[in-house]
Amino acid sequence: MSDLAQDPRWRRFTDAGYTCACCGRGFAGPMDIGFGAPAAWPHGLRGDRAELEVDADRLTADACILGDDRFVRTVLILPIPGTDETFAYGPWASVHADSFEAALAGQGFAGCFAWLANRLPGWDTDAPLPCNLLPGPTGERPRLEVHASSGHPLAQAQRDGISFDRLLDLYGAAGHDLRPHLTDPD
Repeated sequence: MSDLAQDPRWRRFTDAGYTCACCGRGFAGPMDIGFGAPAAWPHGLRGDRAELEVDADRLTADACILGDDRFVRTVLILPIPGTDETFAYGPWASVHADSFEAALAGQGFAGCFAWLANRLPGWDTDAPLPCNLLPGPTGERPRLEVHASSGHPLAQAQRDGISFDRLLDLYGAAGHDLRPHLTDPD
């Protein structure tokens, strides 16, 4: 049994039957943080529409065309050591036009170079971050892996994982401070 399994906060966080005494909020494990559009997208979000089109610019749930730039919605996974759980961001990646078409087609897509196209709360991602875009499992979005050679802490986190406290820090940086809801009710 891992040390994490002994952490009462983790047990509350992964217990679908747990509700916070102060607000009734429940949890069932890690929640992903997604992004509705690449950071460069200037036209607002799609809302309930399948597609938002402004002149030649286009945004769907999985693809974005902004002028000459092409973006694909991805999944960036961070393991949580000592568990079978993972945490994921749902950022966008900027790719070459040829790679854009191949990634959307899915079949036969072998992967390509990409740039992270969103600022990830809790990480210094203001500068462009080089990545590999890899095929995801059938029917799922492609995976984004930060280049290890970038020396960025996010690359190390993808390789080695993040602690539960770091996960809580990431939620806090995204505006979702969960710590008060996981404390001992006594």
